Amino acid sequence: MGRALARRMAARGDGVALLGRDLVALEDAARDLEIRGAARAPSILCDLEAPETFERVLAEAERALGRLDAVVVTAGLFATQDELEADAALAERLLTVDFTNTVLFCEAARKRLLAAGGGKLCVFSSVAGERGRKPVVIYGASKAGLTAYLEGLDHKHRADGLEVITVKPGFVKTTMTADLKPPPFAGEPEAVAARVLDAIDRGRPVVYAPLAWRPIMAVIRALPRFVMRRVGF
Repeated sequence: MGRALARRMAARGDGVALLGRDLVALEDAARDLEIRGAARAPSILCDLEAPETFERVLAEAERALGRLDAVVVTAGLFATQDELEADAALAERLLTVDFTNTVLFCEAARKRLLAAGGGKLCVFSSVAGERGRKPVVIYGASKAGLTAYLEGLDHKHRADGLEVITVKPGFVKTTMTADLKPPPFAGEPEAVAARVLDAIDRGRPVVYAPLAWRPIMAVIRALPRFVMRRVGF
């Protein structure tokens, strides 16, 4: 989804700094973005498991681009509930990366954007954080915390010029979900990217992608607990 979003930004001439753990993959993607029309496409090593580097990485991105208008966070870890219950170290790692370190990265981005007068902070959370559900107890908890943080951040700083956009993807056909059976309404990365870019441009605080997940989760949130205990969704 992050790659698809970057391609759309590049196609309209935006400068896009790519952050990630695999420098070779980043540089390959950067060359593709430049061909597509990106004004600049620097590659910068960044690991969500190394929070001590966040300030430096964002400063490097700002220098490479000239300024930061928007920061988009798509990275994260995923594992099934069974895997997380069987491996406490994996559960700790996922909770740290998907909640604690993502929040710390957002805090570093928040400070930098506000210091420059404002901007957009777009972060991928998940519909898994909308309600406590059997298949995603631990992963969902990390996303619920992230969603609450992002909402609070938007309430606090929208008037200061910081627009926080929370993306709530449902099932999307990506490498993360390659081993899972897709539901009938599974989304495609390009369609998700189109919705997300529109939300960034308009400053919409919440975007469901695919759109079908908005009514689905409205129903799920309305179900009483005794029903949720009986269903496997």
